[in-house]
Amino acid sequence: MQYYNNNTLIYLDGDFVKASQAGVDFYGQALHYGYGAFEGLRAYNTHNGTRIFKAEQHFERLQQSCEAINIPYKWNNRELVEKTYELLALNNLREAYVRPLVLSGSNMHLTSATDSKILIAAWEWGPYLGQNLLKVCVSNIQRPNPKAFPVNSKISGQYINSILASSEAIKKGFDEALLLDQNGFVVQASSENLFIEKDFKIYTAPQQDAFPGITRQTVINICRNLNFEIIEKPLTVEEVYAADSAFLCGTAAEIIGIRQVDHIEYKEDWEHTIGASIQRRYKNLVLENENYEVII
Repeated sequence: MQYYNNNTLIYLDGDFVKASQAGVDFYGQALHYGYGAFEGLRAYNTHNGTRIFKAEQHFERLQQSCEAINIPYKWNNRELVEKTYELLALNNLREAYVRPLVLSGSNMHLTSATDSKILIAAWEWGPYLGQNLLKVCVSNIQRPNPKAFPVNSKISGQYINSILASSEAIKKGFDEALLLDQNGFVVQASSENLFIEKDFKIYTAPQQDAFPGITRQTVINICRNLNFEIIEKPLTVEEVYAADSAFLCGTAAEIIGIRQVDHIEYKEDWEHTIGASIQRRYKNLVLENENYEVII
């Protein structure tokens, strides 16, 4: 997939520059050690114009991720939101995936960053995992131990773990991987949160174990406002196998149903599941087809 051409602009530390001409710091810790933080946002073409879903929350989380690993964050989030809208307009993008990335500066020592830069890029990108029901597998790659790493932050180097798990799944003929924690519980997918349905109830891993996704919290809010019972608890592999249905959610993937986990195929027709109802509500929400501000 081509993410940019000779005319594509990115926002780089205060200026709009051509992506093809943006320089790279070859002595930066972000390049050598994965010492950076990033976010993912989606812009939707709504009847109110181009709207970025929960933009402020995403930039606040970017700031929190930087602070968690001692990367200086010197920007005003409201201004970054404004610059993102400007970037979309300059690239004539009405629907897009947006990637802010904070890069640490030059430093070959294993010490905290003293300098940083921010870039924001955007490109047209459909749902990350497609729109068909997924085949997923339980991965041999574990989610990082929270005592060793701030796993509730979007840190660049952490996603090597996700790349390994996802690549392993695809080689085996699956679409995505489910990761276990150090205690053997199913926590999430490589870059999405997991929800399962059983006996008309929705279950998901506790937030202290799984990544605190913004889409995850939106799904929880939708469940509560539709009076679907939602329970946060550690999930065993057996409970995931025995579910009536399941789905993944995330900004890039949006909400996508699961057809099969390892050798177990769910019998419930996806269109008749609670997950499908949540998927439809989520789409209405991001497209601003109804006024959900009171309930979300």
